[in-house]
Amino acid sequence: MKSNHTQALIIGAGIAGIAASIRLALKGYSVIVFEANTYPGGKLSEIHLGEYRFDAGPSLFTLPEQVDELFRLAGKNPEDYFEYEKLEVACNYFWEDGTTLKAYSDLNHFAEEVQTKLGEPASNIREALLKSAFIYDSLAPLFMNRSLHKISTWTNSQAMKSYLKMRKLGIFSTMNEANRKQFSHPKLVQLFNRYATYNGSNPFETPATLNIIPHLEFNIGAFFPKKGMHDITMSLFKLSEELGVNYHFGQKVEKVLVEGGKAIGIRVKDKDFHADLVTNNMDMVNAYKTILKEEKQPKLLLSQPKSSSALIFYWGIKREFQELDLHNILFSDNYPLEFEHIFKRGTIYEDPTIYLNITSTHKSDDAPGGCMNWFTMINVPNNQGQDWDKMIAEAKRNIIHKLNRILKTDLEALIEVEEILDPRSIESKTSSAQGALYGNSSNNKFAAFLRHANYSSSIKNLYFCGGSVHPGGGIPLCLLSAKIMSEMIDG
Repeated sequence: MKSNHTQALIIGAGIAGIAASIRLALKGYSVIVFEANTYPGGKLSEIHLGEYRFDAGPSLFTLPEQVDELFRLAGKNPEDYFEYEKLEVACNYFWEDGTTLKAYSDLNHFAEEVQTKLGEPASNIREALLKSAFIYDSLAPLFMNRSLHKISTWTNSQAMKSYLKMRKLGIFSTMNEANRKQFSHPKLVQLFNRYATYNGSNPFETPATLNIIPHLEFNIGAFFPKKGMHDITMSLFKLSEELGVNYHFGQKVEKVLVEGGKAIGIRVKDKDFHADLVTNNMDMVNAYKTILKEEKQPKLLLSQPKSSSALIFYWGIKREFQELDLHNILFSDNYPLEFEHIFKRGTIYEDPTIYLNITSTHKSDDAPGGCMNWFTMINVPNNQGQDWDKMIAEAKRNIIHKLNRILKTDLEALIEVEEILDPRSIESKTSSAQGALYGNSSNNKFAAFLRHANYSSSIKNLYFCGGSVHPGGGIPLCLLSAKIMSEMIDG
């Protein structure tokens, strides 16, 4: 149904803000987006260092239909804008003792790999992924596709069915407890525990409900955009402009204008812009501290502990490593202690788990011939005022030593270019509170209910989208937040 409103303003051109602009334009709104940075995409941007190109932020692509849907809604063929391929190997795994695993996208092939390398019965893998699919089928319609803040969500037939399955959905145990019951080999427990990091959580505290995530990667599939992850941003940005969306880059919003309990516009550089509705794609915590500081504060939500952050080294490597693929994990030998450092001590463990994302393995022009572009990341605490310069220097030494041991190389001699992203720069570049990647943490069973709604309960015509609000962080959930928000407007 076409809206009677005419003007919509969006604060932030992150991927959710761009998706929201498309959906609002298709509803008949005249849409203007204000972005403090000089480029679209937020975390989903890119970096060029000499002849090397890096996707700056999110590196795993799942649920591509969420992107395709936006093109189809606009009457476009998605393939005319955006192309991707399904990965044959979702991830390569390495341990210090020389054990390696390939997580094949073909379930039977992966199960056979695990049985051959670890002696874990293949049936345990199949059973675990059936359980993951069960959680997804039971909860996705409720938690991912609807607002949790509307009575209708809790009283529909799908919700009633979910209530009957509660004990089977992992709400009452931790991810680690569930995985220890499922698998006999500790390395496989560790592998499946790592999915907690996909939303910045601790597998030893977060509910086993998060075992929903492997379903996306294995049963549905992991994908790679043929032009890199940044093409998700640029293809949707192009579509939004074709639909008439107007962008103002380098324009930091100073205030949401509220009058008579309604959002009536925004203020940018002492100039007021008025509209029928305002959508905030800025991190929810920082939005209330800045552009909404004069309005009623959701104190409970603002006080929640934040998710983990990341330390990333973008390295141009003057050599190719045949054992490495697009996604690679080099595990810590003490996972519980690593997460204790991140979430309890606010420090970086000396033996961190390392994630290597190397897009030049699939997109050769991202690095010169015979070279690789290494996006080298470890999970770290959010910014609480630590001595980051000292921590980063120590972490870099430990990362290089670990990579040298496992890959049997001399990495320092191979690093041609370098750029660093840490929690401080994540916060300054993306306005993410404390540099947390996913907003509030999910380290308790009530976390899903402790995210901000996609609308304001106290200010009419003010809406929210992005990774810091419902349903959460990561590309698919950010896109769904825009969908939920847009469906509320006429509802």
